[in-house]
Amino acid sequence: FNADHCFFVTNGTSTSNKMVWHHTVAPGDVVVVDRNCHKSILHSIIMTGAIPVFMKPTRNHFGIIGPIPQSEFEPATIEAKIRANPLLQGVDAKKVKPRVLTLTQSTYDGVLYNTETIKRMLDGYVENLHFDEAWLPHAAFHPFYGTYHAMGKKRTRPKYSVTYATQSIHKLLAGISQASHVLVQDSQTTKLDRHLFNEAYLMHTSTSPQYSIIASCDVAAAMMEPPGGTALVEESILEALDFRRAMRKVEEEFGKDDWWFKVWGPEKLVEEGLGRAEDWVIHSDGKGSKKSASRWHGFGQLADGFNMLDPIKSTVVTPGLSLDGKFDKTGIPASIVTKYLAEHGVVVEKTGLYSFFIMFTIGITKGRWNTLLTALQQFKDDYEKNQLMSRILPEFCQQHRRYERMGLRDLCQHVHQLYAKYDIARLTTEIYLSDLTPALKPSDAYAHIAQRKTERVEIDKLEGRITVGLITPYPPGIPLLVPGEVFNKKIVDYLKFARDFALMAPGFETDIHGLVEEVDDHGKVHYYADCVADGRARKGSKKLLATADNLVQVGDDGPYGRNV
Repeated sequence: FNADHCFFVTNGTSTSNKMVWHHTVAPGDVVVVDRNCHKSILHSIIMTGAIPVFMKPTRNHFGIIGPIPQSEFEPATIEAKIRANPLLQGVDAKKVKPRVLTLTQSTYDGVLYNTETIKRMLDGYVENLHFDEAWLPHAAFHPFYGTYHAMGKKRTRPKYSVTYATQSIHKLLAGISQASHVLVQDSQTTKLDRHLFNEAYLMHTSTSPQYSIIASCDVAAAMMEPPGGTALVEESILEALDFRRAMRKVEEEFGKDDWWFKVWGPEKLVEEGLGRAEDWVIHSDGKGSKKSASRWHGFGQLADGFNMLDPIKSTVVTPGLSLDGKFDKTGIPASIVTKYLAEHGVVVEKTGLYSFFIMFTIGITKGRWNTLLTALQQFKDDYEKNQLMSRILPEFCQQHRRYERMGLRDLCQHVHQLYAKYDIARLTTEIYLSDLTPALKPSDAYAHIAQRKTERVEIDKLEGRITVGLITPYPPGIPLLVPGEVFNKKIVDYLKFARDFALMAPGFETDIHGLVEEVDDHGKVHYYADCVADGRARKGSKKLLATADNLVQVGDDGPYGRNV
């Protein structure tokens, strides 16, 4: 894995992340975090008492989370974010040295970052660089991925910043459930103190570990030993590319006047073999001579060469929504397709509005993805015939009898028209790109739960209130609010829409973790969120200043303790 140190973890990468954070972060430390991070990183912020500064990723209208622009990694940009953070008013941003930067590498949808560029930009400014590679442990074993993963052979290590990577062995390699590890690469001037790291490791590991998980970590590592490991990764990439080629062939057979599912990704696809990794590098959207070739991603202006799409992660796009967010007259919401697939023995990884996600891990064969291809063709046939829902989705209709006598095409159109009426693509994009205001440190807001100083507030009255927990809509499963942040109008409007949509199309509702559902005496469902009791962020309220009672770290540890 090209690391100097490796620690096996038997309770998942969520725990690996917490180990890294408890070794590197103290209460009051400023940390730089990807807004697209896994919830375990947000839990780490709460547990350590850190003050987060968030980097905002891009997003397209399909609901696919894109990369954080390269400009967000500039120290000057991070300084500006520190200066603008209400929790750090009165602090000299130029003297703040962020303790850790955590980046989701890769995103769930397969977007990778050029880690060498990030290391060059932040070496010496951020003490610890943490790449959450839960979905990328395979990249180190094939040259296709180049510098788009945390640690590689023959790369110059950072001079000052220590590099961490946390990886899920059970997700992409051959480990059993919860198999994970922490990889550490020393910098030129700083070596990991294994004894001190062990304190964080022991804090989070079990004294009764499951030894079969440890064994599977060893076996998975042995399997990846070159040349065998390289061959396994290459097979995965080839199968993923063969699937894309097969999908395009079916589309060609149906012709331009008919519809078929598309696979999101670069327009250029070689006829056979791997092709060039360069073809998967993401270029700026619609600028210059590469305009037609770069329009596929929909993320707007990006730095050329800073990001790449992992071909083994495939997003299948259903008809009904264009990349610029415009709804077609007819459409097929992805949730209906994936319900159909599930009742035909195919379970997908993630479902969006008009897209669903599948992954080609080690061991996926042509027989496996051929089953998916056949099921999609069968869906198209049933859609064209407008087959009765009770015949093709009996299990779903058992739970929602209102759809029994509807045809498949009629149901697709019903849900599609609701999406278009409420412009759900724009709504879901805006809530994630809206500016969010922190009113309390995440740890302070979360402490209200233990202190029983919370209030359950109905969603109509949430605007201006401070949340004590995570608010996470599924899809896409990315936290919308973290403890201490304020509900704004756009988020409240979205929650109202989700409530109303659940009544109009039961069975297709958005699952929002963090909302509490209660039924009144008349059978009506009400939705609430837990907030700070009597806590409301009002305009013109007094700014939080750094005082003797509210210390934050703004410098290095000195000879007489921590500078504040």
